[in-house]
This record gives sequence, C-alpha cells and structure tokens, in this order.
Amino acid sequence: MSVTSRRRQRHEATLDEIVDHAVAILSTEGVAGLSLGEIARRLGMRTQSLYTYVDSKAALFDELFRRGWEKNFEAIDAAMAAERALGPDTDTGAYMLAGLEANIRWILDHPGLAQLMLFRPVPTWEPTAEAYAASVRVFSLLNDELATLRQQGRLRTDIPLDEMAQGLANIGAGVISRQLGNNPGVRYDDGTAPREFRALFRALLATYLPEE
Repeated sequence: MSVTSRRRQRHEATLDEIVDHAVAILSTEGVAGLSLGEIARRLGMRTQSLYTYVDSKAALFDELFRRGWEKNFEAIDAAMAAERALGPDTDTGAYMLAGLEANIRWILDHPGLAQLMLFRPVPTWEPTAEAYAASVRVFSLLNDELATLRQQGRLRTDIPLDEMAQGLANIGAGVISRQLGNNPGVRYDDGTAPREFRALFRALLATYLPEE
C-alpha cells in the first residue's frame, strides 16, 4: 500500500471517529451540546487539528446529514428487497409498508441524527446541495417504486405519483414527530406509532388502489 493510500485511510478513519462522537453528543445533549471543541477533547487532540478533517461546524452538520440519509436509504432498500423477493404475489400494501416502516424505524433508532435530517435546529445552517442529494435519493426511491406499482396495475393509472408520495411522506413525518416528541427513546414497535401509521397508511392507500 502506498503512503498516499495509508494517509487516506487514516484520514477516513479519523473522520469516522469524529462523526461517531458527534452522533453520540447529538443523542445525549442535542444540537446545542455539539461543539468541535468537545469532539476534539474526546479524541484527545487540539480543536484546531479537527479542521484537517472538517472545514467548519456547518461542514460537520453536512457530513452527518449526508451519512444519515445514506444509511436510511440502505435500510429502506433492504426492507423492500426482502418483500420483493416473495415474487409477483407480494401484497401491494405489505410491500409499500415494509419500506415506509423501515424508514420510520431507522429514524426513531437514530434520534440524534433525526434532528438534522428532518428538522432545522440550527437557523444559520442548511445542507449543501451535495449533502441534500442523499435525502432526495430516498424520496426518488419512493417515487420510482410507486411508478413501478402503477405500471404493474397495482395502483390506479390516473394517480399523480408526486401527490401520493408527498402524502405518504407527510404521514410518516407526522408519526415520527409525535413519537420523538411524546415518547422519546421508545422504539417503533413499542410505541403507539405503528398503530397510528398503519391506520393512516391504509386509509391513504385505499384512495389510490384500482377498483376491483
């Protein structure tokens, strides 16, 4: 391995440590408790040394935002792939619900990152276009799946896909907000969120299913 490759590996490993400490702080102290100084202290280095890995606190927020949505995408995609493997007899509602609930579960399991991913806790920060692309990818996955289901005749052919996607996203976001606000630390299956979300999901889905 070349010297350049080893340096790159060390750089990436240290950046991973920075992110891990940032997530830990977000999870226990919130955005207000996150500082580069505290991360440097936990790493045993000077604060100035952190700027070798992140240009600013805003850049760290971007990295957390991007990584959060990338991991969220992986969870959703894996859940839908497992349901898809059942073949053509896969129930439309069960198939969609698998991905949507995977999204909610992941968010509730990572409340620290959720602060940055779903809300705007720092008035002076918003994700860069590069970081925001990771969240767009998740929404694009939903739109693509809905388009496939419509093409297969599992949804009405006249439905506006973006309207349905926005409706599903709004239901999910509402349930997540209520769970994080009213039952912080409670996992998805242990709270009231599953019952609320599944009822809302079934009601919305019924308006887009083809008539028998």
